[in-house]
Amino acid sequence: MSERIVVVGGGLGGVRSAERLREMGFDGQITILSAERHLPYHRPCLSKQMITGEWTPDDSLLSFSGDLDAEWRMNSPALHLDPKKQSVWVPGGEEIKYDGMIIATGVDARAMGGAPRHDPRVHVLRTLDDAIAIRKNIRQSQGLVAVIGGGFIGCELACSVRHMGRDVALIVRSPALLGGVVGDDIGKKITEAHVEHGVRLATGVGIKHWVRQPGGIGIHLSDGQVFFASCVVLAVGASPAVDWLRGSGLDISDGVLCDSTNHVVGAENLVACGDVARWPNMRFNGAVRRVEHWLNAVEGGRAAAENLLVGRNHAKTYTPVPRFWTEQYGMRVQGAGLPVLGTDTTDVNGLTGFIANGKLVGIVGLEAPGKIITETPELFRQNTVETNVPVWTQPETEVVAEAPEVLPTALIPVPEPVAALASSVPPSVSSSMSPPLQRRRHSRSRPEMVRTGGGRARP
Repeated sequence: MSERIVVVGGGLGGVRSAERLREMGFDGQITILSAERHLPYHRPCLSKQMITGEWTPDDSLLSFSGDLDAEWRMNSPALHLDPKKQSVWVPGGEEIKYDGMIIATGVDARAMGGAPRHDPRVHVLRTLDDAIAIRKNIRQSQGLVAVIGGGFIGCELACSVRHMGRDVALIVRSPALLGGVVGDDIGKKITEAHVEHGVRLATGVGIKHWVRQPGGIGIHLSDGQVFFASCVVLAVGASPAVDWLRGSGLDISDGVLCDSTNHVVGAENLVACGDVARWPNMRFNGAVRRVEHWLNAVEGGRAAAENLLVGRNHAKTYTPVPRFWTEQYGMRVQGAGLPVLGTDTTDVNGLTGFIANGKLVGIVGLEAPGKIITETPELFRQNTVETNVPVWTQPETEVVAEAPEVLPTALIPVPEPVAALASSVPPSVSSSMSPPLQRRRHSRSRPEMVRTGGGRARP
């Protein structure tokens, strides 16, 4: 019987990790469990092209290797995990055994206390179906669209709604848009752009109560303002998708706790990647944190697959420098590093540099892609990785806020690899898994199998 690796999560991190398994020569069975009915798609477009109607669902689909040769289980969310038995359960009571597992379940839209989520006019935005529902609500209604939350997704949504010619209000608890993540100067310019384009801003306020009426929903704010909206989108952050791991014995207090090589703490043959993973990045002070960046799903998924195959004893630390961008009203904000760690700012060749403990930990620029490319290597130079520290310590926990998109990887020089490269590990080496996952040369080319729910597999 061949070995099986189960990838839990059918999004970007899951599919990139599966691709890396094949690139590394794994020739066993790959089973991908997806809670959604759609094959992997681009999430960054959900707050933009999918809302405005520029893209159809087919336009949003991710491309991935035609030689992946995986069994796709659509509409099959993982329900429970027993790491000791190396078993995962899916709907219908089916138990799936695994020799190795990659957890890539991402995050869910965060709930907001008191919000009437049962009302069909109140939405969150996390999935393709969410975006389709919001677009339908906007097109079939008139009046104000209220967006709650002034982070990247909230601001992008407000921008998209204005492009559709609809009246929009942006209601934000913090005193500034983007929560200061991009620096005061750029944050001010983004705020001014929203005002110039007719967005009704309410900052530094809370919501006292909601009043549901046939013609819309009344939103009563703490400063006395009242907005009456035909469509409401809650964009108040995200929470790690870990409910299925309750009772597993793993630390899921804020995502899946991993060591610095992506291996899950307290379990064997188990790694995690992307938004759901909480790990100490030894490049940035080793504090345990999650990073909700698009590129982290790509790089983290590939690194997790590599480290799963070579085993914990031979794994390399995952020490990325994140890159991200957002575009609003034709203005593109680019960033690299972890600006949220900064305690002070400085000018770096016209960019906003974020400083912590005397080191440059992040840079953000407005319409400055060339400068971002030029200055990103400085983040690698100033934040070197210590090689004499253990892969796991118990440092302070931090959470880094999401960013919606990423600079194209090819545009930024990366001085060191994310994790072990395929060429650095001889094909004859097996992992430390029990039983071992043999890294054989992959040569299959038959079509992938897709299974929906409990139905039969179809090519």
